[in-house]
Amino acid sequence: MLVVSISGSPSPRSRSGVVLQHAAQWLNDRGVEVSGVRIQDFNAEDLLYAKFDSPQVMAFIEAVAKADGLLIGTPVYKASFSGALKTLLDLLPERSLYGKVVLPIATGGSIAHMLAVDYALKPVLSALKCQEVLHGVFAIDSQISYGESPLGGDLDELLTQRLHEGLDHFLLGLQHRTQARHKDAGGHLKLAL
Repeated sequence: MLVVSISGSPSPRSRSGVVLQHAAQWLNDRGVEVSGVRIQDFNAEDLLYAKFDSPQVMAFIEAVAKADGLLIGTPVYKASFSGALKTLLDLLPERSLYGKVVLPIATGGSIAHMLAVDYALKPVLSALKCQEVLHGVFAIDSQISYGESPLGGDLDELLTQRLHEGLDHFLLGLQHRTQARHKDAGGHLKLAL
């Protein structure tokens, strides 16, 4: 199974990025390959001017096409997800999330921003034809501390528990998608080892 992790924070030091790192490690520990994409690694002109022929943009589109699922992490600014992330998602072809499982992860200054995923991000994912957008994981900034760990920081116990629950559902969705793809024409399940 292949998962693309998209960090939508324009900042090099990002709490949503820390949560994504923890999620990627959890998935790696369970045998899932995770490929990371960070918005700050793209040339800003490629995004702003929608340069579909940019090598980075083409590689991103291809990675999403090959993925079984996506982790999408974003800070919440002014009651919505990152505008830089929206610019990147706008470059994806219309049906690019069809058949993919998506777990949104968002961070914000207070619980008041929690619904931004439902009201702002999920409609964009639906427009890209994603049928399986899981209940997102929202973290308050105070639940994440920067540190020297290889994952960029630490999560508090409650956030860790909620993240693991969300990842359990995500992994189950990935497994169901993979099993469905490996059924032969006669309806028998072919095991993919």
